[in-house]
Amino acid sequence: MKNIFALEVNGLNKVVEDANGQLRILEDISFSLEKGKTLAITGSSGSGKSTLLGILAGLDVPSQGSVHLMGQDLFRLDEDQRAQLRAYHVGFVFQSFQLLPNLTALENVMLPLELQGKRAKDAAWAMLERVGLAGRSRHYPKTLSGGERQRVALARAFVVEPAILFADEPTGSLDAKTGAHIMDLMFALHEEKRSTLVLVTHDTALAIRCQQQLILQAGRVQNTDTF
Repeated sequence: MKNIFALEVNGLNKVVEDANGQLRILEDISFSLEKGKTLAITGSSGSGKSTLLGILAGLDVPSQGSVHLMGQDLFRLDEDQRAQLRAYHVGFVFQSFQLLPNLTALENVMLPLELQGKRAKDAAWAMLERVGLAGRSRHYPKTLSGGERQRVALARAFVVEPAILFADEPTGSLDAKTGAHIMDLMFALHEEKRSTLVLVTHDTALAIRCQQQLILQAGRVQNTDTF
């Protein structure tokens, strides 16, 4: 039977040691997300949203529980195998853009394709054109506005046509108008590429644009909604 889930999470826990002993960051998280769907992870500051996102992407390791990403049991893979899975199937967008300052906009978008050993320039140019930045392709990140840098980050994330995109507060450092434009663009690219989208946000208006919502409180699932 064909697997219809982009994500299947069961009994996920994350515990770390601190000065007072053990600190439980996530407790008994379980949910699933179908391929091509959108999920918002919401909750107050310190609720575990970004930690959960990191584990879902295989960037962090849980203390207990399992994550199946695109049918692969993430934590039965070693670190190199998880990195390879991300390289070919996963895109990322961060609040702080994470562009390489010594590369132009075009070179930043080309990079993930080059790491896959693919021809990159034409596809990267086409993605920059899609996000409205073809005229800024030779500019370095420091000469771009925040909204332009996030559009470059979107182009870089989608140029590999990822099966799933993880976005961590992608509008958190942008003004309201620019943030709204970025999110319109992100959802449009999600539709075009038929990717799965997992979005961490504190913005309620943004969260309700997603088909599912996972609300965290003190590391536990407080509520799940499907729209």
